[in-house]
Amino acid sequence: MSETDVAGSARTSGVPWAAVALYVVLACGLAWLVALPLWLGDGLREPIAPLLLPVMMYTPAVATMLVVLILRRPPRGERLRFLGMWPLRPAKRVVWMCVLGLLAPVVLVFVAVLVAGAFGWIRLDLLGLSGFEEVLRARAPEGTPLPPAGVLVGAQLLSIPIAAATVNALAAFGEELGWRGFLVPALRPLGTAPALVLSGLVWGLWHAPIILLGYNFDRPDIVGVLLMTGGCVAWGVLFGWLRLRSGSVWPAVFAHGALNASAGMFVWFYAAGTTTDLALSGALGVAGWIVCAAVIVVLALTGQFRRQPGLLSPAADTTGPLPSR
Repeated sequence: MSETDVAGSARTSGVPWAAVALYVVLACGLAWLVALPLWLGDGLREPIAPLLLPVMMYTPAVATMLVVLILRRPPRGERLRFLGMWPLRPAKRVVWMCVLGLLAPVVLVFVAVLVAGAFGWIRLDLLGLSGFEEVLRARAPEGTPLPPAGVLVGAQLLSIPIAAATVNALAAFGEELGWRGFLVPALRPLGTAPALVLSGLVWGLWHAPIILLGYNFDRPDIVGVLLMTGGCVAWGVLFGWLRLRSGSVWPAVFAHGALNASAGMFVWFYAAGTTTDLALSGALGVAGWIVCAAVIVVLALTGQFRRQPGLLSPAADTTGPLPSR
């Protein structure tokens, strides 16, 4: 599979705007529909909430399938390739980028914890793990013997890639098939940067039905939605880079799974008797934005956003040829 240099090749005429608009309406509309029982009931405290949240994660996949069936975009025979599901070529690159997707978010979330500590947004106890021990003792019945907090942290850390590659990836696939599988490639004729930022904005706003109930930031208002949107743009650019650089949606699926599995890492390291604001110190908060921005700058300076394999065969690519590298 050849690579292309996409710098300076933005072409708005190639964007299937009808398909994009239908996808956004369906994805967001279905998300609100799934979340409706929570709005009519006791919000996130509803007993059915743990079931509905994973179901909501599959609304982008359902929207993608409906767009493909209704508008027949992309054309038959090119759909799996356009969506990044198959073929997995070049296999070596796809495999290594899947490994990167599994491991890099864990490192970045930890760095975000350190950044939050450096700015004073969270008081850390990296060696004593006193906050984590406090949480464990609060949840365990009185008098229950507990293993050292460090042992539990180590075990949870080792389990993150396993969870990211299995149950978390299964849940994340529902979103990634839509956001990075369909929407990013559909918007790519605008240029790489606009495609990644715009898809991240839509991804963030799609979370509104649960963010407005207090999910993630405990801010059931427009500020919470804006915070989530900022986090989705920051991480969405990185997930989108994995998608475009590999030509496959699977690295982004694993990266999304790894982010979800490691987002609560701050609980391990905060000092006992203190609190923190996830809007500042969380992986999707300002600390996470800073870390993602630093990585994005490095990728941009090293030309990583410029090198992308084709997403359709030359005969099916209606956007015209891109200059070869």
